Amino acid sequence: MTGVSTDINASFVRPAGKLDEQIRMETSVVGIGGNLAYTRTEFRDAAGKLVAFGSHTKFVGKTVNHPKNVKFSADGETVVEGEDILDDID
Repeated sequence: MTGVSTDINASFVRPAGKLDEQIRMETSVVGIGGNLAYTRTEFRDAAGKLVAFGSHTKFVGKTVNHPKNVKFSADGETVVEGEDILDDID
């Protein structure tokens, strides 16, 4: 489930994203409290150089324990708990 974004920040460090170039994105949950959740994201080019970073703060007060929430595997690729709604899309 989702809530309202209270802060979104993005900083672009250097040019990237040319045709056929891969960019790696890594995001982590910095913390989740009773009302707010905090995330941080970094984007790196093929050489591993930082090209952009950002953060996101979201109000989650009424959504933290919602029954339709899901949990993902450590790599973020698979739903391991809850209903994967993408399984229903053909």
